[in-house]
Amino acid sequence: MRKLIAACSQTSLVLNLLNLFIRLKFPTVEQITTADFAEWLLNLAKSQPFILDARSQAEYEVSHLKAAVHIDPIAPDFSATLNISKDTPIVVYCSIGYRSAKVAQQLQRQGFTSILNLSGGIFQWANEGRPIFKDDNYPTQLVHPYDANWGKLLKASYHAQN
Repeated sequence: MRKLIAACSQTSLVLNLLNLFIRLKFPTVEQITTADFAEWLLNLAKSQPFILDARSQAEYEVSHLKAAVHIDPIAPDFSATLNISKDTPIVVYCSIGYRSAKVAQQLQRQGFTSILNLSGGIFQWANEGRPIFKDDNYPTQLVHPYDANWGKLLKASYHAQN
């Protein structure tokens, strides 16, 4: 039990340090917590955001947030954003938040004014037991762990085989 508590504490500490690093590296990118984002999605009276998943296609195919649109984080094609207004709220996420912060910064440079990066990414979202989907109709419990090192930040029960 002590090992489990220590592991959870270490994971939380590492995620908190990474979130701080991301905020410092991308100071113009506003962050949104998983709790605030989940609450927003449940509030249908509030304008719902456009959601971008800034992970690889392989990661996206394992699971993603409901209604998320995939965007390549290395060579983003912003054509999915052509039909939305520049003030539409956009939430971008990846595994932990670094790749999505880079994409958010690029969206800001294109004139989008309401960009939010999901702090902790899909790893934190899943670790908190929030819903993830294989596609928008099929819930899943699996998340692509990115690689062996970064995957340590994702609870083992959520690891998909990669």
